[in-house]
Amino acid sequence: MVVILFDGDDEPEDSQSVDVPDQDLNDSDIDADDSHQHGPRTSLEKRKAQNAIFKAWASKKAEEITAKEVKDAIQRADDETLSISDILAKQESSARITNPRDYQNELFQKAKEENIIAVLDTGSGKTHIATLLLRHFIDEELERRAAEAPPKISFFLVDSVNLVFQQANVLRCGLDHDVEGICGAMGAQLWSKRAWDKRFTNNMVIVCTAEVLVQCLMHSFINIHQINLLIFDEAHHAKKNHSYARIIKDFYLVQTDPSKRPRIFGMTASPVDAKVDIQQAARELEKLLHCKIATTSDLSLIRNNINRPSEDVVEYDRLPTPFETLLHQELKARFGDISPFEKLFQESKKISAELGRWASDMFWSFSLAEEQARKIEMREERKFHAQKEGNPIAKLDAQIARLREAAQVIKDYSFSTPEANSRDLSSKVLVLHKWLQLYFSRQSDARCIVFVERRSTARLLHLIFGYLGGAHLKSGVLMGVNSSVGDLTITLRKQVLAVASFRKGDLNCIFATSVAEEGLDIPQCNLIVRFDLYRTMISYVQSRGRARHRNSKYLHMVEKGNPMHTQAVLEARRSEKLMRQFCQSLPADRLLLGNDVDFENDMVKERGFRTFTDPSTGAKLTYSSSLAVLAHFISSLPQGNEVPLQPNYIMSIEAGKFVCEVILPDNSPINSAIGRPASKKSVAKCSAAFEACILLRKGKYLDGNLLPIYTKQLPVMRNAILALDMKKKNFYRMRIKPSVWAYGRGDLPVTLYLTILDVTNGLERPYQPMGLLTRVPLPQMPRFPVYLREGKVTEVKSMSFGSGFDVSGDMIEHLTTLTLRAYKDIFAKTYEHDPTKLSYWFAPLRDPKTVVMEGYESPADFINWSVVQDVFETEEYKWTPDMKHEYLRYRFLVDKWDGGRRFFSVEVAPDMKAMDPLPAHSEKYKKFNDSILDYSVSLWNKSRKNYSWDLSQPVVEAERVPFRRNLLAPAEEKEHDGKIRCFVCPEPLRISALPAPFVAMCYVFPAIIHRFDSYLIAVETCDLLGLNIGPGLALEALTKDSDNSDENGEEKINFRSGMGPNYERLEFMGDCFLKMATSISTFVQNPDDNEFEFHVKRMCLLCNKNLFETAINLKLYEYIRSMAFSRRTWYPEGLKMLEGKGSKKTGEEVIKHSLGDKSMADVCEAFIGAAFMEHNELGEYDPKKWDQAVKAVKIMVSSDDHTMETWADYLKAYSKPKYQVAEATASQLDLAAQIEKKHHYHFRYPRLLRSAFIHPSQSFMWEKIPHYQRLEFLGDSLLDMVFVMHLFYRYPNKDPQWLTEHKMPMVSNKFLGALCVKLNFHGHLRHNNAVLQHQIQEYVTGVQEAEIEANGSADYWTTVSEPPKCLADIVESYVGAIFVDSDFDFNEVQRFFDQHIKVFFEDMSIYDAFANNHPITRLTKLLNINLGCCDWRIATRLCESTIPGARPTALAMVLIHWNVIADGSAISGRYARIKASNTALDLLEGLPQYEFRRRFGCDCVDEELENTGDGGGIGEAIGGLVI
Repeated sequence: MVVILFDGDDEPEDSQSVDVPDQDLNDSDIDADDSHQHGPRTSLEKRKAQNAIFKAWASKKAEEITAKEVKDAIQRADDETLSISDILAKQESSARITNPRDYQNELFQKAKEENIIAVLDTGSGKTHIATLLLRHFIDEELERRAAEAPPKISFFLVDSVNLVFQQANVLRCGLDHDVEGICGAMGAQLWSKRAWDKRFTNNMVIVCTAEVLVQCLMHSFINIHQINLLIFDEAHHAKKNHSYARIIKDFYLVQTDPSKRPRIFGMTASPVDAKVDIQQAARELEKLLHCKIATTSDLSLIRNNINRPSEDVVEYDRLPTPFETLLHQELKARFGDISPFEKLFQESKKISAELGRWASDMFWSFSLAEEQARKIEMREERKFHAQKEGNPIAKLDAQIARLREAAQVIKDYSFSTPEANSRDLSSKVLVLHKWLQLYFSRQSDARCIVFVERRSTARLLHLIFGYLGGAHLKSGVLMGVNSSVGDLTITLRKQVLAVASFRKGDLNCIFATSVAEEGLDIPQCNLIVRFDLYRTMISYVQSRGRARHRNSKYLHMVEKGNPMHTQAVLEARRSEKLMRQFCQSLPADRLLLGNDVDFENDMVKERGFRTFTDPSTGAKLTYSSSLAVLAHFISSLPQGNEVPLQPNYIMSIEAGKFVCEVILPDNSPINSAIGRPASKKSVAKCSAAFEACILLRKGKYLDGNLLPIYTKQLPVMRNAILALDMKKKNFYRMRIKPSVWAYGRGDLPVTLYLTILDVTNGLERPYQPMGLLTRVPLPQMPRFPVYLREGKVTEVKSMSFGSGFDVSGDMIEHLTTLTLRAYKDIFAKTYEHDPTKLSYWFAPLRDPKTVVMEGYESPADFINWSVVQDVFETEEYKWTPDMKHEYLRYRFLVDKWDGGRRFFSVEVAPDMKAMDPLPAHSEKYKKFNDSILDYSVSLWNKSRKNYSWDLSQPVVEAERVPFRRNLLAPAEEKEHDGKIRCFVCPEPLRISALPAPFVAMCYVFPAIIHRFDSYLIAVETCDLLGLNIGPGLALEALTKDSDNSDENGEEKINFRSGMGPNYERLEFMGDCFLKMATSISTFVQNPDDNEFEFHVKRMCLLCNKNLFETAINLKLYEYIRSMAFSRRTWYPEGLKMLEGKGSKKTGEEVIKHSLGDKSMADVCEAFIGAAFMEHNELGEYDPKKWDQAVKAVKIMVSSDDHTMETWADYLKAYSKPKYQVAEATASQLDLAAQIEKKHHYHFRYPRLLRSAFIHPSQSFMWEKIPHYQRLEFLGDSLLDMVFVMHLFYRYPNKDPQWLTEHKMPMVSNKFLGALCVKLNFHGHLRHNNAVLQHQIQEYVTGVQEAEIEANGSADYWTTVSEPPKCLADIVESYVGAIFVDSDFDFNEVQRFFDQHIKVFFEDMSIYDAFANNHPITRLTKLLNINLGCCDWRIATRLCESTIPGARPTALAMVLIHWNVIADGSAISGRYARIKASNTALDLLEGLPQYEFRRRFGCDCVDEELENTGDGGGIGEAIGGLVI
């Protein structure tokens, strides 16, 4: 059983099962039962036992966490208050603070000044140092060319063709100039002076084989003085007559003027590659290359950062003496005298012993294959014709005939399928088979390289394991370029494809010759097998360097009882040790010390160094303590995804002294600090740390005790959104009526304003538009739908006249009578007759089209005054026997005694009589349904006796008006559908004087006036805020139609239909504009802040708590619409009701609604969105149209950090920093020219563009330009805005959840990283991080291959792994740069989107399933699928701190088969589980299943393994000792 405990928002989609919510970071039952008396039998007992293990482990870890806190407390304390032992402990930790990249920076600095050979382990980043050096020489060369000096070029030399294109690709990722790879295989076009002149013109760097440069120099295509830098890859090859040596001897040394010689930089893992005296060979190498060897003083510093494999010596039984198989004997008997076959017979016999009978036979299958046989024939023909003495052609023909006969024999021969036994295969191959089965018996991400000596061996092993490897082993071969084994010709293309397939996982096992040892970009492997042992120490070191994966293994395969094999292993290890000792014995000026060895001695002399004593507390900062203070400050920074943070110290030399710059993590409030010059590196380093601490204290990021303030303050700021309880709600008063209705109330109006009310698609019966007369003119209202019976929808349209018309007292009296009659007859409400208290009046209208055609002088001309007069004079019509039947057609009939019964008459039914029984299809009424007359009278029995009726009266067919008022929402199931047909007698009913078409429109009026009330309240909100927003968007911004409108994607709770669009879409847009606006204001107003401070300040502006406080201060809660249409609130206020439901109520009715704190914050964002949408036009950017949105931001954030009211105010507030306007260098101008070719925008400030491409790892001292994070902060928000605009306008009906989900791929690092590569921006990145360089190269290769394979599909980038974040950062910072450079012109952002991004998102449906790769999901897949384990679990506990005031730590644990194998601690359970999962992944990824099961005692049933039928045990495969 697998149980994973998650926070509610942290559960991966494919988790197996979930416990109760982890609200208190503890398992709910983790302490339920601590007993563990017997082996658990039931699942409940098993879980309790697991809980006991978790508790014990957590207790142990709590002690460790406490010990670490105490140690940290010591680090934070003042030296004067500590004991001697504590001070020593503190200084010890200080001395150990070393950045693993120091040796790279120092090698780079040294290589700038003199010729050196860098001796560093495989995987230690030598190519990164070369990239830094090339970048430096390119910058210098650009300055030289700008000064019109003769151009020079750099050469990166490699020893083999296969490395040319690989290293060229690596350099292209790290350099922002063209890099060309050249090898001799390119043919005749290589050797042309014109071709080389073109190459020198177009490139700054050429990667080529050394022989190419030799020929180039020899032909004088280029001279040595035209080269500024020579880089020798795998420099140990420089000896005797090697091309490396010839370049130095024949051309470099010939140039007697040292100033005209190029700089030399050599790279190697070992200065020797043969069994020679190491010191002598190293000296000869230095002399030959005119260099000095340089390495690190402590090689373990590098090795600690490179995964090293465990090494096993694997023995196989002694091989038999070579023998002849039956096929061999047959061929020898028939063709043994043919001289070309002599070597083939020797090789076949040798293979019989080393690989077995089957391999010996199979060797002939490709040795005499058709293509290979043809080559043998051609070779024999050449020999024949080359003979001086002529021989008869018949002899040649006979020999060729026999060759063809031999080939035909092999072609017809039936080769068997090999079996894993000693009859077919040798013991050596069988042991290899066992080991490969251990790694590839099931689906696995493992990679393996099997090194062999001969090409034929690689080919045969590939064939063997094609049969025996199983379904999960996918093998290939990797050999030198242009080698040929049988019919397999290895071209450069095939080699590149093989490596690419290996990297992608299409191949997972490579049988390789020595070509895979050196330089080739082979992915990190889990298993390296030396099937044939190495011949030299460097071969051993380099092949072992391929096993860089976690949990990797390196196998030395030796023959039992073979002393030569044992000696080879021991000799290689001994030679490596001697090489290490030699490197350590180099003079001091050759060693890269990182920190000086005599650190403590230097600090003893610190009396002359500066100190700082805080005046408020007396806390003292010294040079030595500054390292610890700074380290503790950095450790206190919030870690987000829990990536470890550390300072990076960059050392340079100025005027013969060391100057150090410390670069702090990205989220530090201080980015960097530069120390004072010092004669010792250790002192320079302490000086930089001291300066950083002083800056932090000045900025109040360190308190008076030199402790970081972020221990308590920062998490609150970082989680400002959480300062609002997401579920907290309060009751607030809600406005029901707009204040406009109260205008002039108490007086008789002298002027009225007409609004015509009409519908677009008619009603259910004939109608006529009606007029609404108000005391003040109404704004133009948007159209809105009303929902009739049977699903019919029509829209209400209105037209308000801005000019009024004068009215007399009589006119007001007439209109008041009609209006109150309508309330009484239609809605059964009787009000007091007081026109001074009315807010508006009804008016029947003439046909508006007729009025317009006839011409009108006043809006009053639209009113049908004759109808008004009739209604005023006639309260009702009563039926009399004299009334004509025609008069009863289409009348409005009112039940006198039942306010719920109203009818529209159709016509008289002449064939029916009053006492006729009700027709079957007619509606029934209560219990009075004996006759039509009985149905028509709604009186009860007692009252019925008081009336007598004319039985001769006619019967009228009619439709009862349904009891439905809320036409703003579709009819519910309980509401009647269709027409309610009935038959009535007219005498018991009142025949209303109101015309039926007018009444039909009046029935829509409750819905109309409710919506008008809401629109008018929304307009008043805009007046309150001072914003120019129309009624439609303003109301949308205020509408909350469910209890959880703010929870996008959740099922709506208590949804209230008929309220129109809610605020969610506008809130989505407003949130984005708010982010952009506050980002710009933060950027322009805080020029000296870093990205971390930007985020904090912006968060304080846009956090929900701040917006909520604004909403409270403005009383926005009164204006928010959270109530749907109500029968009791649509009536006019101010009038006293005399009859009808609600007439007995007294006093003002106060209505309150429940609003969540976050809902009010959301409404603030929605208003920003409404202000933007009201004035913006897609594709027509005009900054003035965004002024209202900017003003809305100012109002809602209500802060001095955003005082802008118009878009132009942002630019006015921006002062260009000095670095931006300073004169650009040639390198910076060149960058601007190159980037302009990729996106047609001309930068006025090239240094601003350079900033967009500087990674935080590059020292500020190098160019005096800040890194890209400030621009990235700005560009991120700008891209967000353009992405959201694209989605918002293109998909107007999609909800915010859909918009959010489909914005995710657009803003993801995954897409932006791919876009960076698409634009080739990555080559311009300036950084100083070897690991990053490798990650970029890996990603670039992967994403470019994915694009090719996608065949035009826009979503190709989703299939590639996550890119380095810096690639996405480059795109964002570039967008920020063009925005600033263009004086804040958003058109440039839009243009960048249209030209480069839009094409990826034309069809958003392809991103419906876009998801992130969650660590817990990966761990689940690894354990359940790859490793076949089902008995594991993750749980969390809280560990209370013993330090007063410190918060508890969340501890997550991963348990596998009763053992906790990994844990992670963090400030929250969410991050603790992610950290624990990542730790477990580090431990488990790369393990073959057999090793996992052995190491963790996994005995889970694995059907896949059970069905393999392989009875061999692990012990059979391993046999031997561990080194």
